[in-house]
Amino acid sequence: MDLVLPSSKYIQSYNAYIKELGDEVRYPFPMGFDHQDFDTLLAKLSDFSLGINLPDGFVPSTTLWLVEGDKLVGVTNLRHYLNSAIEECGGHIGLGIRPSYRGKGLGKLLMKLSVEKLNAMGISCVHVHCYKDNYASASTIIANGGELHSELTLDGKVVQRYFINGVL
Repeated sequence: MDLVLPSSKYIQSYNAYIKELGDEVRYPFPMGFDHQDFDTLLAKLSDFSLGINLPDGFVPSTTLWLVEGDKLVGVTNLRHYLNSAIEECGGHIGLGIRPSYRGKGLGKLLMKLSVEKLNAMGISCVHVHCYKDNYASASTIIANGGELHSELTLDGKVVQRYFINGVL
């Protein structure tokens, strides 16, 4: 498994991943970007990483793909820093695993690699948030050293806020 920058090399696998997601909410948020023009998608992801053309309230973030050979199996989005809204609810990392690859420990691997990338960027206290009823996500965070910091209720759902400190 490798963590790579988005590339046109994976266009077929990306489209198959999106199809496999069906009507699921797309995590992380860049998975919801229009992908009909793949070059435009790649440019938008690059712009987000450089802090260019960000919508109000967004911060620079880098999207990376977890691949096995030529198959895209997971996606992580790493926020370079947090503003007050994202610190409250959002955190540094958003990630998702392709449905057919879930239950194989890849979320834990992708979280580990994500934390390592953020640590290399100089972020030593990583904020990771998930809904309280998302047991798989909470387990992934805890397995990577996450400690529950607090909870808040958002639109009737409880969000748990975890901190992961230091290099794993």
